[in-house]
Amino acid sequence: MIMTIAKILKALNSETDPAQIGLAVSFSLIAGFTPLLSIHNLVVLFLVLILRVNISIFIVGTGIFSGISFLLDPVFHKIGLGLLTADSLTGFWTILYNSTLWRIERFNNSIVMGSLLVSIALFVPVFIFSMYIVRQYREHILEKVRKTRIMQMITASRIYSAYQAVSGWGGV
Repeated sequence: MIMTIAKILKALNSETDPAQIGLAVSFSLIAGFTPLLSIHNLVVLFLVLILRVNISIFIVGTGIFSGISFLLDPVFHKIGLGLLTADSLTGFWTILYNSTLWRIERFNNSIVMGSLLVSIALFVPVFIFSMYIVRQYREHILEKVRKTRIMQMITASRIYSAYQAVSGWGGV
């Protein structure tokens, strides 16, 4: 746990492009809101590994969004049910369900459909918001946090030692 916190702090305080952190949060939104063992999450994992995305932020974000998704399941159910029972889409859903790949994907489940739709709709806003938050943190908050008494106590703790080990600063 301490090493995970240290890696997150390293990502926020490093020269990592805010877009890489934003993509990690956005991809973790999809992976966290939808069932973990699904084909679209394999695609997300493939994209995370191919693109320059911060893995630590992705893993922690997936855990956080997985917890949030349990609270939002009733909302996902209503959205998915509305989409799956739309009369104009009945033929489309029948064609997809008759395909083995789409049956494995379980899009006929209202929660799966609703969570995927919500996560895709929120992908770009979460990406932009995450980049904004990282930039604001680096410009306005980072230096103030370093000067606080609490941060000075943390720098003497085990967490900070782990952070130094991960960041490569060692004895600085």
